[in-house]
Amino acid sequence: MKEAKMKIWGSLRRIAALSIVALGVQATAAQAQDYKLLEPGTLKCAFTGAFAPFSMQTSDGKWYGLTNEVFREMANRTGLKLEYVITKWDSLLVGLMADQYDILCDTMDITKERQARVLFVDGWIESGGRLVVHKDSDITSFDQFKGKTMGVLVSSTWAVLAKGLEPGETKYYQAESDAMRDLADKKIDGMVTDSIAAAWAAEHTKMPLRTVDGYLSRIQKGWAAKKDRAELVKALNKALAEMVADGTYAKLTKALIGYSPAPAEPIRSQLN
Repeated sequence: MKEAKMKIWGSLRRIAALSIVALGVQATAAQAQDYKLLEPGTLKCAFTGAFAPFSMQTSDGKWYGLTNEVFREMANRTGLKLEYVITKWDSLLVGLMADQYDILCDTMDITKERQARVLFVDGWIESGGRLVVHKDSDITSFDQFKGKTMGVLVSSTWAVLAKGLEPGETKYYQAESDAMRDLADKKIDGMVTDSIAAAWAAEHTKMPLRTVDGYLSRIQKGWAAKKDRAELVKALNKALAEMVADGTYAKLTKALIGYSPAPAEPIRSQLN
């Protein structure tokens, strides 16, 4: 009799365990459906490629950098496989709206204009626009740049900021690295770019560049999804907040630039 009861209890426990697993699978499937991913379980993330120190590539093709390290950890905590899609900067938003990928994981500034079109993950990094010149340049202030030749990334906020310096000519680039090389070769007189990127370039690439004192802007950057991806953005927000709280974010970013650039007051997602 006792043995029969034990068998019954054992069967009940197995049924209960299987029920819990089934519920977990159902919950995961429902959550994946809420994310509205192009491919269930896979987060297709688009960016423009190399832009140190945000995204860099090793000799064997692996991506690393501020963006890659932080976003990869967020995807892991959300239970999603990360898949990169490389595209041109001025095609990022077009491709997003055309459902060519799920989210943009490039270093995109959070602006009111962009917030009207896309849904940003909470601001994950704070930086700003700086004027970068050749190390030998005699330019020491913004007003001295009037009439000079400027280089900027096409369709970027830097291009807008650069106009305020009244350059005589502006050259537009598809990649920041190309503008930096031209500046190092004195083919242009200066460029406007991100303060973190400028500091990294001057320190790690040994290019003869320096930043002019003062900021042209202060900005937070975020990752953008379509407006109907609210559940995905909520999940990524949760993962990011946990990383900041448990010290993972600081550990990942300090290893690359020596400090944590997390915003003290992040710009929050405009969720309905």
